Amino acid sequence: MHDLGAGFGYLLQGQRWVARHGKQYGFGLVPGLITLVLYLGALVALAVWGADFVGWATPFADDWSSPWGGLFRGFLTAVLFALALLLAVVTFTAATLLIGQPFYETLSETVDRDVSPDGSAPVSGLPLWRELWISARDSLRVVLRALVWGVLLFALGFIPFLGQTVVPVIGLFVTGFFLTEELTSVALQRRTVDARSRLALLRSRRTLVWGFGTPLAVAFLVPFVAVFLMPGAVAGATLMARDLLGEETRDENDREEPDAIPRSH
Repeated sequence: MHDLGAGFGYLLQGQRWVARHGKQYGFGLVPGLITLVLYLGALVALAVWGADFVGWATPFADDWSSPWGGLFRGFLTAVLFALALLLAVVTFTAATLLIGQPFYETLSETVDRDVSPDGSAPVSGLPLWRELWISARDSLRVVLRALVWGVLLFALGFIPFLGQTVVPVIGLFVTGFFLTEELTSVALQRRTVDARSRLALLRSRRTLVWGFGTPLAVAFLVPFVAVFLMPGAVAGATLMARDLLGEETRDENDREEPDAIPRSH
């Protein structure tokens, strides 16, 4: 239970950190806004032309008697849009982190310097293109695993009672784990911790991960909230990554306030 509370504490600390560093918060909002515009554009296009696409893809239903052809295509259109929404939720964090790699790298490094006793931040030393490639490859792996879990939980959702009570809760914990895996990758990749080692590290402290990621998964269910919480989530994930690796972190009360006026001696 201690780790569960500690994980939630890191989520709150990350939001407090960006609240105290307004420039970094504004900087960190850019990738989420770009991703949101792209996703909304894709969903609007699907809403407008989805029925036409389904009609084109099902020519065999042209000769069906009314109303069966219309009902069948309407059902497929609704399923297509529902799957697109599910995919958007599952991939939003990964896409935002990929688009915002330079933004979140800078944000995460700034957090590390702020909380490190010696004011330093680990760097990978890799060129940007290499970091983007690693991030894209690892994000794809996470998304594929998340989709497998999504299909499994969707199937379990048809079980009476359990499908409407237990399965959604399990789904939030699973989503929270994957969100945390994505978010901590920003800090851990700079420390040259590969994907397999990152996964083993997170599995060794599951309750800490759930305490951080599950409340975030609940918050992300609210439209547009993900955009505004992402900078603080990256900051909090950086703090948690330091804990996972046993790195010393200065207490919040010992850190200098941003734009503080130096004291005269």
